Amino acid sequence: MVGGAQLNMTTKCETLAAATGGDSRWAALVARDPKADGDFFYSVATTGVYCRLSCAARTPRRENVAFHSTADDAERAGFRACRRCKPDQPRLGVQHANTIAKVCRLIESAAQPPTLRALASKAGLSAFHLHRVFKAITGVTPKQYAAAHRARRVKAELGRSNTVTEAIYDAGYNSNGRFYESSNQLLGMTPTAYRDGGANTDIRFAVGECSLGSILVAASCIGVCAILMGDDPDQLARDLQDRFPRATLVGGNADFERMVAKVVGFVEAPALGLDLPLDVRGTAFQQRVWKALVEIPAGTTKSYLEVAHCIGAAKAARAVGGAIAANPLAVAIPCHRVVRNDGALSGYRWGVERKRALIEREART
Repeated sequence: MVGGAQLNMTTKCETLAAATGGDSRWAALVARDPKADGDFFYSVATTGVYCRLSCAARTPRRENVAFHSTADDAERAGFRACRRCKPDQPRLGVQHANTIAKVCRLIESAAQPPTLRALASKAGLSAFHLHRVFKAITGVTPKQYAAAHRARRVKAELGRSNTVTEAIYDAGYNSNGRFYESSNQLLGMTPTAYRDGGANTDIRFAVGECSLGSILVAASCIGVCAILMGDDPDQLARDLQDRFPRATLVGGNADFERMVAKVVGFVEAPALGLDLPLDVRGTAFQQRVWKALVEIPAGTTKSYLEVAHCIGAAKAARAVGGAIAANPLAVAIPCHRVVRNDGALSGYRWGVERKRALIEREART
C-alpha cells in the first residue's frame, strides 16, 4: 500500500515536471533570460513564494514550479512575494530610472551643483553606485549633467539678463573665471557675442554642388562649424543664418573655396579622407556620441544600441538618437553610418536617400 502511494506520488511529480519542462517559460527561467523578466512570474510550491525570472535564488525543481502572468495572479494563488527579488515592486530598472529622474531634478533645482555624496545620500545609494547607475541611464556623469544644465541656464540667462556677469551668476557659476574657462566650448564664441546673437562674430561660408545636391560649408575662426546638405542653396544659407541671427556671414575667398572643394571631394570619393579643423559645439553627451561616430570605420555601420554601448551608456539608445539628429557636421561626423537595430535605414537629417548613397559609396572603397 505504501509502495503504491509512493509510486503514485512519483508518477505525479514526473507528470508535473514534464508539463513544466515542456513550457518555453521553463527554458527562460533556467537561462534567467533578462529579456523575459517581467513578462511572467514563477512560484515554487515547496517554499510558498513567487519570484521574478531574474531572481538569484537557486533554480527550483521542475515539478514544484508554476507560472503566473502577473504578480496579482501569483498572490491570488496563495503565494507570497520573494524577499530577495521583490516581485511585487517595480523592476529594478524602473526603480533606477525613477531614482535618477529625481536626482536630475535635484541637480536642476540646486543653486550650486550638489556633490556626488550629497546626491547619493538623497537617493539612498552609495556614491559609487549612484555614479555608475546615473551614467548607465543618462550617458553622462552627474558632474557632466550639472555642467550641461548650467550651460543651458547660462544661454537662457544671456538672453534676458542686463549684463553678462549677471547672467553668469544667475546660472549658478560662483565666479566669472570658472565660466570663462569653458565659455568658448559651451557657446562657440564669447558670452557677449552669444548674447548678441552672434554679433561681431564672422562666420565664413560657401556653397558647393555635388552629386547629392547642394552642400554648405561654414567655419568660425576655430574651424568648420557646419556642413549642411540639401536641394536649395538659399535654404541652406537661411539655416545657417538662423543659428546666429546677428553674426556676420562672410562669403568664402579662394582659400575657403578650396576647403569646400575638399568636402565635396570627400562626399564623391570617401577614400580621400577628410582632414579639417572642426569647431564642434555640443553638450558633453553629444560630443561623446559624435566622437564614437567618427570612430566607426568607413564602409561599416552600427546600430543606435551599439553606439550606446560604445560610450558606456547601454540604456541610452534613445538619447544617442537625439544626439545624432543634432549633428551639424554632415559627413565630417558620419551620422549616416548609424542604422536601426534591424539594419534598416532610419531618418537622416539630410534625407534617407543621401544616407543610402553615402553608405554605398563607402562600402565600395
